[in-house]
Amino acid sequence: MATKNEERWRENYAQLKAYIEEHHQLPDKKKVENRGLLNWWKYNRRLVKQGKLDTERTALLKALGAMRDSMRASFFIMTLCLLAASCSRRGAVQTDTGKAAAETDTIAVDTALQGRLAAFAGRPRPDGKFAFHVFDLTADKPVYGCNDTTALPAASCIKLLTGIAGLRLLGTAYHYWNGIFARGTVAPDGTLHGDLAFRGGLDPQLTSEDLRPFAQAVRRRGVRRLGGRLLVSLTITEPVKSEEHWFPWDLSFSRYGLLYKGAPGVIRHLKAALRAQGVAVADSQVTLAHIPRGFRCLHVSRRPIDDVVRRMWKNSANTQATAMLYTIGCRLSPDGNPVAAGADYLRSFLRDTLRFTSPSLTIHDGCGLCTHNRLSPAALTALLRYGYRDPSIRPFLERNLAVAGTDGTLARELTSPSTRGKIRAKTGTLSHPYGISSLAGLCQAKNGHALAFAIMDSEMSVLDARVLQRRLCEALTKE
Repeated sequence: MATKNEERWRENYAQLKAYIEEHHQLPDKKKVENRGLLNWWKYNRRLVKQGKLDTERTALLKALGAMRDSMRASFFIMTLCLLAASCSRRGAVQTDTGKAAAETDTIAVDTALQGRLAAFAGRPRPDGKFAFHVFDLTADKPVYGCNDTTALPAASCIKLLTGIAGLRLLGTAYHYWNGIFARGTVAPDGTLHGDLAFRGGLDPQLTSEDLRPFAQAVRRRGVRRLGGRLLVSLTITEPVKSEEHWFPWDLSFSRYGLLYKGAPGVIRHLKAALRAQGVAVADSQVTLAHIPRGFRCLHVSRRPIDDVVRRMWKNSANTQATAMLYTIGCRLSPDGNPVAAGADYLRSFLRDTLRFTSPSLTIHDGCGLCTHNRLSPAALTALLRYGYRDPSIRPFLERNLAVAGTDGTLARELTSPSTRGKIRAKTGTLSHPYGISSLAGLCQAKNGHALAFAIMDSEMSVLDARVLQRRLCEALTKE
């Protein structure tokens, strides 16, 4: 029987193959989020040279290396052309990071903006807890803060942490994948004298209808009846459970993907999909088990992490954020509790990467349904700064945050001409047990500087909180 480590090998292979196909090269060692795949490649190449890897895996790695080499040759020729063109203007190009940092130090923040933010902070407002922070990403300096280090309920703004930390750990080229495999021979009467195997990963958007291509792939091989077993290998076999502080309806109202509803449901729908394609499978032939070696792949589905981040941020999907937490947890602790491992990683990212060590900042889940989650406006803007400065994560923020007055959870918010289309942000709202509303995102100031901002309100009406959010955004984008 294959172990989870063996299945992880196949998953890493699929991810590296997808990365090479997309980027035409091995992962960049200078990017932290890519080092896991790159180290995996180097380790397995050493095993090949030492003759310690089996024939099947050696063949797969050699094929992957050949694909990389052919793409690298084309890339090398293109690079030579670009280098030749750039030599004539080398003297005009500045690449010294120290000089870049010095230039940033000379960039001033907008004092007029500071004045507007000070006026906003001093205006009368409804009773309740209120805090905000604005950071100039172009100047790399804080602009203004009011109670900005106060820990407050974050609601769905916690999804920014889940997404950015997940992208850093898993890599921006990460793909969720599922596959169906077979071994044995097909007799003239359509009987497969062998076994089928289905590998279900953590794709949070897989539905029962999505199983049809897997069943069709089996049928195209001429299989009408299964003679052996149907092995079902799932990363998680239990359905998603409510976090201890969630309200009872939080889980029941959520529409999780098939792979998060438990093994019995996956097996039931898989059998139905096969039978609908004319493949006879008896209930007694199905078993939960790891997939041993020797199977050939019939069909694989892949979903880029971008699809999950988009729903998580733009539409504030709790199911996608919880799935991201599971994915983080299973990567770090394949045999442990994925929720606990995922939450531990979010805490360590906040503490060790962003350097926010206050015990008042607490993380209980990845979606923000827990009212005990606490972040500060300063922590949220630091998180946005981290994502914005990472060239691989920044595009995720720019295309997947909701756009004011246009789409996602901001489609009907911030619709005035002064803010529509000018704010990209993550909303966070919980109306129980008392009003909690947050907004954190990016915009461009009048002077062309990119800004990160976060405003957090609690113990006040959500409607009142949104008025404060609108006023802040108007101050940020005022011409």
